[in-house]
Amino acid sequence: MRGKLWFSIWVLFLWGSCWGRFVVEKNSLKVTSPEDLKGIYECAIGNFGIPQYGGTMLGFVVYPKSNRKACKSFDEFDISFKSKPGAFPTFLLVDRGDCYFTTKAWNAQNAGAAAILVADNKVEPLITMDTPEEDSSVADYFQNITVPSALVSKSFGDSLKKALDNGDMVNVNLDWRESLPHPDERVEYEFWTNSNDECGAKCESQIEFVKSFKGAAQILEKKGYTQFTPHYITWYCPEAFILSKQCKSQCINHGRYCAPDPEQDFSKGYDGKDVVVQNLRQVCVFKVANESRKPWLWWDYVTDFSIRCPMKEKKYTKECAEEVIKSLGLDLKKINKCVGNPDADEENPVLKAEQDAQIGKGSRGDVTILPTLVINNRQYRGKLDKGAVLKAICAGFQETTEPAVCLSEGGIETNECLENNGGCWHDKAANITACKDTFRGRVCECPIVKGVKFVGDGYTHCEASGSGRCEINNGGCWKDTRNGQTYSACVDGGCKCPPGFKGDGNKKCEDIDECKERTACQCSGCKCKNTWGSYECNCRGDLLYMKEHDTCISKKPTTEVGWSFIWVIFLGLAAAGIGGYAVYKYRIRSYMDSEIRAIMAQYMPLDNQSEVPNHVHHGDI
Repeated sequence: MRGKLWFSIWVLFLWGSCWGRFVVEKNSLKVTSPEDLKGIYECAIGNFGIPQYGGTMLGFVVYPKSNRKACKSFDEFDISFKSKPGAFPTFLLVDRGDCYFTTKAWNAQNAGAAAILVADNKVEPLITMDTPEEDSSVADYFQNITVPSALVSKSFGDSLKKALDNGDMVNVNLDWRESLPHPDERVEYEFWTNSNDECGAKCESQIEFVKSFKGAAQILEKKGYTQFTPHYITWYCPEAFILSKQCKSQCINHGRYCAPDPEQDFSKGYDGKDVVVQNLRQVCVFKVANESRKPWLWWDYVTDFSIRCPMKEKKYTKECAEEVIKSLGLDLKKINKCVGNPDADEENPVLKAEQDAQIGKGSRGDVTILPTLVINNRQYRGKLDKGAVLKAICAGFQETTEPAVCLSEGGIETNECLENNGGCWHDKAANITACKDTFRGRVCECPIVKGVKFVGDGYTHCEASGSGRCEINNGGCWKDTRNGQTYSACVDGGCKCPPGFKGDGNKKCEDIDECKERTACQCSGCKCKNTWGSYECNCRGDLLYMKEHDTCISKKPTTEVGWSFIWVIFLGLAAAGIGGYAVYKYRIRSYMDSEIRAIMAQYMPLDNQSEVPNHVHHGDI
């Protein structure tokens, strides 16, 4: 008993040393009737049950005539809240007080309620309804609570009761779609946990959660869909107690980093400092694994450590932990270096960073509850269960970017596109749909198929666009094949019936009868026969049909004229050649004669030249 008393005092000191800002996580509650209550109200998400993160729930409110605090089973009052087939689910409104929140939720669930609304009994800001720390009777059922729960303010609760007393039907819509931010295609989440396996139902539940969630977590991490970080809460010892026996047994590094005694009794079993060292080792395992680009190995280590090194079997030791590390192929030297010397009177940089991370930043708030899950910087509230947590993580993805595990995992998400194609556009012939399944519900968005983008409103119309559009269901245009011949109305920019056809080009193109409509083969001596998409034109007798000129010409004369024409050309070229040669010879001879006569004229008079008189005077000066 003395050990328990010391433990209680010690816990008060630890909590006093780390008091901080706690943020209440909320969802919205929309009242759709009666008229005077219509509006959107805030309510605080309970830290048990399964909130429908990313979804909504529609129902009507019931305030029981008896057992209004729901502290007893409703079977004792012969009351049931199970909905009849086709009816709205029942949201049970109960009063706060006299028993645990979890007891109220459990009794409401067993009576058939789909959700529980707890009306506060005093005017105050909304608080988070949590599970009791230590109560063996509660531990038997709180992990089995599945209905979502919410705390509403006293004033809103009174308004609901007044409307119900007046005989009004109160319809409400619980909405968790914006309870978690969902900005992009990657979710960042943290898990604040503890290596202690002797702290009762909560420790057992978080160990079971790690084992069951490991597979999904590793898939998400390996494919880059999530960024996961584990964290561990530590406290520091008040300076006045640093040299006390209790501080020395529960803390390391001279009172800087402490944890409560695992058995809540200082006189037996493992000490709080053993838990701190193992927590530190698990942080270092993640740090080293992350540096080697295999952060998902943390899940393997924690799972294997809980199985191979339990406190109950006295194996919660450094030696056992190192065997697990070696089996996973992790660098033991790096991990031991990261752990450092727990007995040194100095800060441990890893644990100092963990203490700093406990302090809330932005909208997150301080981490004060163990275990705590933080998704996209918001604290998760509800049952620590694989399905519930995966649902919450999936709600953190931007619409249409969710990984397959969010859309295929059993019970996580309902595919609205399976029923009536979600009300979106659908091309049955090509099996193409604008319905896109997302975690928050379907969206109608024209798709991209084989590189071809469809454009339209997504609801009533989607049309292929750009190059390659005719490759996808012929661009939505008419197309037909007969006798091995295919015609298509798909052209750049739209649908147009090909030559030889008439129609809208979309759903209908009819063959044009050129013979009947007298648009072809109308020459004298022509014989017209219509074919699908074209026509045949034959000439009578020994005639040849020229389609370009729609006329018939003789085959034989055409050949003779052709050869005669060639001979004429040949003979003409020959005559031209001979004439040219003769002219060339004549011009050469004339040129030579004139040159010779010029030369001879210089040396002797010619017959046609007269004698020149001599004018020289002799003796003149």
